[in-house]
Amino acid sequence: MPPPVNGPVGPLERGLAVLRELTRLAAHEGRTTVRPGDLVRGTGLARSVVDRVVGTLEQLGYVTLDGRDIGLAVRLMELGNAYLAASGLPAALGPFAERLADGLDESVSVAVPDGGGVRFVVQVTRRRTMSLAFRIGDLLPAERCSPGALFAAEWSGADWAAWRARRAEDPLDTAFPAVPPRHRPACGEDFEARVKEAARDGWAVDDQLIEPGLVAVSVPVRDASGRIVCAVNVVSHTSRHDVDSLRAAVLGPLGAELPAMEAALTARRPRLAALAGSAASVASAASIASAASVTSAASIASAASVASGASVASGAGAVGEDPARMAKRELGAGFLQSLARGLAVLRALGGAAPGVAAPGGAQGSGQGEARAVEDAAPGAAGALAHGLVGAGPGGGRGGGMTLSAVAEATGLARATARRSLLTLVELGYAEADGRAFRPLPRVLELGYAPLAERGFTDIAQPHMRELVRTVHESASLAVLDGGDIRYIARVPTVRIMSVNITIGTRFPAYATSMGRVLLAGLDADARAAHLAGVRPEPLTRHTVTDVAELARVVERAAAEGHALVDQELEEGLRSLAVPVRDARGRVVAGLNVATHAGRGTAESARGELLPALRATAARIEADLATASAHHALGAGERVGA
Repeated sequence: MPPPVNGPVGPLERGLAVLRELTRLAAHEGRTTVRPGDLVRGTGLARSVVDRVVGTLEQLGYVTLDGRDIGLAVRLMELGNAYLAASGLPAALGPFAERLADGLDESVSVAVPDGGGVRFVVQVTRRRTMSLAFRIGDLLPAERCSPGALFAAEWSGADWAAWRARRAEDPLDTAFPAVPPRHRPACGEDFEARVKEAARDGWAVDDQLIEPGLVAVSVPVRDASGRIVCAVNVVSHTSRHDVDSLRAAVLGPLGAELPAMEAALTARRPRLAALAGSAASVASAASIASAASVTSAASIASAASVASGASVASGAGAVGEDPARMAKRELGAGFLQSLARGLAVLRALGGAAPGVAAPGGAQGSGQGEARAVEDAAPGAAGALAHGLVGAGPGGGRGGGMTLSAVAEATGLARATARRSLLTLVELGYAEADGRAFRPLPRVLELGYAPLAERGFTDIAQPHMRELVRTVHESASLAVLDGGDIRYIARVPTVRIMSVNITIGTRFPAYATSMGRVLLAGLDADARAAHLAGVRPEPLTRHTVTDVAELARVVERAAAEGHALVDQELEEGLRSLAVPVRDARGRVVAGLNVATHAGRGTAESARGELLPALRATAARIEADLATASAHHALGAGERVGA
């Protein structure tokens, strides 16, 4: 299939460069935000180009802008989720990794080949003081980890040549932020010898190759043709095992699970194809539609419905429309229409709506049934080169999507979708296999690893800051902890008289607005059991102390979707709260705004604050769904476990 004659130029190439540089600064230097000048220096692009790319990505929800500070936004994980969904690996092998980690009491991961490197796509960790874990999306040099020796056993001559060229250019592994850089170049013959051993033995070990103290054992998982799709990796520390004792402990259990894992991968393919038909149409325009009207009530409702799995039935998300063109009309010349189109193509290759888990806990993979891609006429795809798509060689092979299926899912003309797909293939972010196109693992280089580290409070805080800027009152997030609520995040406002509460503060749930929405989120039996054990005390003259009345108040909070508490916890303190739900619809936290009772009536506070509170909760929920689509949330406060 010939590439576009004009090659990967224009917006896609530049947009990818900006996202890669943002990721590099986050991963290498731990910088959560950068300035435009940093991106100009790192990419070599003109400042005007960087500004336009960043502006478009911000409208799409993929980066955050706070003054001149630019950061990665959780919604960017949609791109990596498209690959993970299409591969089927987290859904098929995640349960096996969980079972192995529980049985072996060690961290277990699944890795795929990505060029001359190894990228992690499933991670199940054991919580210890000395934690051993890689992030989803982390890329390791093949020669410095046990899966690499397994994958290299199937390399072609061209693959070996590319590996040697990379090592000559970067002998200290400075391009791999997930591993400590080498102090001096290593001998390539050692790796080649380990590759031969892995091919002979059917397993490979890592004896402190990544860093001192870390040991690992890996086994390959093959498809029906015998090709290695991925490797399952058990990691430990030398305080628990040396490499020989780890091998003796884990090879038996790994070998016992391998036939079932390979069968699960094979069985996953038909199911992915069945899911794709209904799911792909939902994915067409969620980001673009919200970019066109990010503050409107309609877009907030749309975001909430997408996060909960509802399809986009009308408006910008309808199949057959080009939502990028609609956004361009509303947002003007600064909006890079071609970038938005390219991103829509990437999301469609995942076969499911952003943040929506398919039955069984994973997003479906797209497999179109329309006609084949014929002789591809060369076309300029530079405009779509602005549309970040993801991938590199390797990974689980889903059914893919045909050109017609991608065009239908995105609302793009076939010619536009084809130019986009061919550009993505040429840039190495997708592969063409006969009639089908698939995203590949390299898409995970676009922010996925640093974003996968974020915990619940990390995800919520940016939205809470925006809420405080909007309503000019302090905002808090709390979870239910026994009979109390416990504050886990807080953004204060700047006022002469403000509410002063610190992280970790506890209050009785019955007398707080967040406590009441959290109690309202319990099932009927749990709620009744909680209220049966409550002995309310009159904290102020307004506190509800009658248990029957308290039950009615909580029931009303459940029906209305919010709770207002007026001076029941403390004289002069009024608060309004809404629930925050996880991807499964469970209430996992309460979000509130606290104000002084002297600033108007309770009803005026409800009218002024509730819309902004609900919009903020919807945005947090959408990000939670995206961040947890294929794995647990990162470090930090965990909720809903």
